[in-house]
Amino acid sequence: MSVSKAEGNALSASKPVATLLIRNAEQVVTAENLADPPGTKRWHPLRVIPGGAVACAGDKIVAVGPTDEVTARVELAPNATVLDVVGRVVTPGLVDCHTHPVFAGSRLDEFEMRLQGRSYEEIAAAGGGIRSTVRAVRQASEEELVRQALPRLDDFLALGTTTLEAKSGYGLSTESELRMLRAIRRLDTLHPIDLVPTFLGAHEIPDEYRDRRDAYVRLVTEEMLPAVREEGLAEFCDVFCERGVYTVEEARTVLTRAKELGFGLKIHAEQLSHAGGTRLAAELGAVSADHLDWCDEDDLEALQSANVVPVVLPGAVFFLGKERYAPARRMIERGMPLAVSTDYNPGSCPTPSLPMTGTLACLRQRLLPAEALVASTLGGAYALNRERQLGTLEPGKQADVVVWKAADYRELFYHFGVARAERVIKKGQVVWHTECEVRRPLPPP
Repeated sequence: MSVSKAEGNALSASKPVATLLIRNAEQVVTAENLADPPGTKRWHPLRVIPGGAVACAGDKIVAVGPTDEVTARVELAPNATVLDVVGRVVTPGLVDCHTHPVFAGSRLDEFEMRLQGRSYEEIAAAGGGIRSTVRAVRQASEEELVRQALPRLDDFLALGTTTLEAKSGYGLSTESELRMLRAIRRLDTLHPIDLVPTFLGAHEIPDEYRDRRDAYVRLVTEEMLPAVREEGLAEFCDVFCERGVYTVEEARTVLTRAKELGFGLKIHAEQLSHAGGTRLAAELGAVSADHLDWCDEDDLEALQSANVVPVVLPGAVFFLGKERYAPARRMIERGMPLAVSTDYNPGSCPTPSLPMTGTLACLRQRLLPAEALVASTLGGAYALNRERQLGTLEPGKQADVVVWKAADYRELFYHFGVARAERVIKKGQVVWHTECEVRRPLPPP
């Protein structure tokens, strides 16, 4: 059947106009984000497209599939960027859903103390750990916090992370917590990585409240949370529910107030002991429960029934020299929407590398590389309530893409400790590659 010139022009005009085309990849790799029923989150398998391509229009993906099919479905804009990535792997941008990237000071001395036999818990009880970083953060200005954090974000970006949850929690006073969250807000405007802010005022009991725990909990609920909400500084509220830190009842008080104020809920649960945080996460309908090293089958049942995303942090277990890892294998067997995250922080896990964290998940938690990749992309998006925008390569989603120096996605976790990202695309723009500096404005002097 012949097609008239006018009909041909109409057909051509109906095609998306791509401003970026990534083509001829050895593999395009993404989780299958099949349509979930509203309000549900579940595990999805990995899809591998040999000889694949991804087309983007502005900041959105418009086509994904084999290169010949994608090129037939789109028109190229006159100034389009075309990347021939022969022999390379293409994935979604990594989503790191549990990190503490804004801080001051150093915990190098504590690292040596642990190597000499002192435990994390012993150091914390003696005034070290989180409380040590709190003392340094209280001495730092917002400007100092921003300047120190920017190169850390560069490290995340160079390792393939394009979206990052960022917690406060090293101020533990209204002024200092607000300063941290304002620094996070500024960093979000200065850096290509999208930052998702979380208020963690209940991270520890500060020194001046050690004998007045109830008074500090009231400070968090009656002053800090309303102040954070008034300025719109955080999307989520988190609590460290653990023996020697916050009890289940204290955590319930904080999170209930946060829920009343409209925050999404997160909780550090079952990291160092079985303290009951997972059941609280299920009870209150938290978005995620994180760590989970000491959770049991009943805890998993409670989380799954309440649609709470489990976030595992194997890097913290590894760096603290612990042996008990969260049962990630069992979470996948149950079909839970598992997320793997770095837990980047100054004391218990100072790595920005999600690929290295994925290697630990494979070696210590028996994940397959395909599962580690899904947990580092779609799983992280689930844990931030962003699965409709991020975490997979699909038309309509944000154009966050990584081109890796690898011919097989399994190399990302096999060659551990190696920075294999070659190009990082954020919102349809190449913001980092192996021969350039990060494209971000500098803060004013």
